[in-house]
Parts: sequence; C-alpha cells; structure tokens
Amino acid sequence: MWDHEIRAMASTHAIIAASVFMATVLPAVLLPGFSVYGTHLLWLYSVSAAVTAVSVAVFWLLGITPPAKKHTLGYKLSRLLRSCLYFFLSCLFFHTVVVLYGAPLIESALETFSLAVLLTSLTTLRCLCVLGPNVQAWIRVFSRHGAMSVWDTCLQITVACTLVGAWVGAFPIPLDWDRPWQVWPVSCSLGSLFGYLTGLVAAPAWIHYHRKQLTYKCK
Repeated sequence: MWDHEIRAMASTHAIIAASVFMATVLPAVLLPGFSVYGTHLLWLYSVSAAVTAVSVAVFWLLGITPPAKKHTLGYKLSRLLRSCLYFFLSCLFFHTVVVLYGAPLIESALETFSLAVLLTSLTTLRCLCVLGPNVQAWIRVFSRHGAMSVWDTCLQITVACTLVGAWVGAFPIPLDWDRPWQVWPVSCSLGSLFGYLTGLVAAPAWIHYHRKQLTYKCK
C-alpha cells in the first residue's frame, strides 16, 4: 500500500510539474514578446492557472479530495463557495504578510497581490484539494505530529518548501546588481516556484526513504 501511494504521489507531482513547464513554454511559443521577466505578471498568472486547474483535476480523479458528507447539490455548492472564499482570503493574507515583510504598500500593489495569488495557488489550493475547506484539519496537519497520512506529510513538505523558497527569493532584491530578475516580485515568485518544484520532488523521495519509520494515527 505504501509503494502504491508513493507511486501515485510521484505521478501526480510529475503531472503538476509538467503543467508548470507547459504554462511557461506554450505562451512563449504562442504569444510574441512573452518572457518570464518581460511579461512577468502574465507568466505568473499563467502558472497559477495551470497549477490550479491541473491540481484540482488530478486530486479529484485520484480521490484524494475528501468526499462530501452530503450528496445534495446545495451542500456541494456551499462547499465550493467556501473553497473559493478561502482561496480569496488566503490571497489577502499572503498580500498582508508580504507587505509586513517590507513590500511596498501602495506602489506595486498589483505585483504584490499577484505574488499572493501565486503563493495561494501553490499552498492553500493544495490544502483545499487534500483536506477540503476544513480549517481544523489544516491546523491539525501543520501542528506537531499532526499528519495522519502520507498525503498530509507531503502537504507539510511542499508548503514548507514553497514558503522557504519565496523567503529566500527576497534576499537578492536589495542588492545593487541591477539585474532584470531583481525587479519586484520576480525573484520571490521564482523562488516560491523553485521551492514548490523542489517540494514535489522531495516529498515522495523523503516519504519513500522514511516509510519504515512513519506511523500514523487512525482518522
């Protein structure tokens, strides 16, 4: 069972990583003047949309997303609306945190919010896919020894790698190198994406290596 879940996880991550690659390559082929630096916000939203669409589809097809407790249309719509609300609130939360860490409050507000959208697509969306719109489950997973499945452990690793990547990406911005990737928020968005991709690779590898030591409480 462990090997089956780890293989499913690795396949899922490969598909998501491929969507990031396609979201970068296809616009560069189809749209003249498209580039990661020159049209950074367009690239950023392209990647966010690709990760969102592919993650929702893949997790739903694999049955990782927790099933609805009720099968009524009203309940499912309510759950969808709550997920959308959590997504939007997460964007506001990341925007606020980034501003508190030194991003311009008014100047470059669109760029800051766009970075928040990317961070939400890489972290909060994954929480919604794996745990659903359940804040208590989110708190449980990110508390000490709160993981109850390999997917919970995977969630911890990918979210941590993404946030660390975004934080590390901010370091070159104040340096007087005058490079195009130092323009706000290019280095942070690249750092968060590299961190996310690192997490996609590291999570199944770490779980496979430590599978004999991992024990989970029953849900």
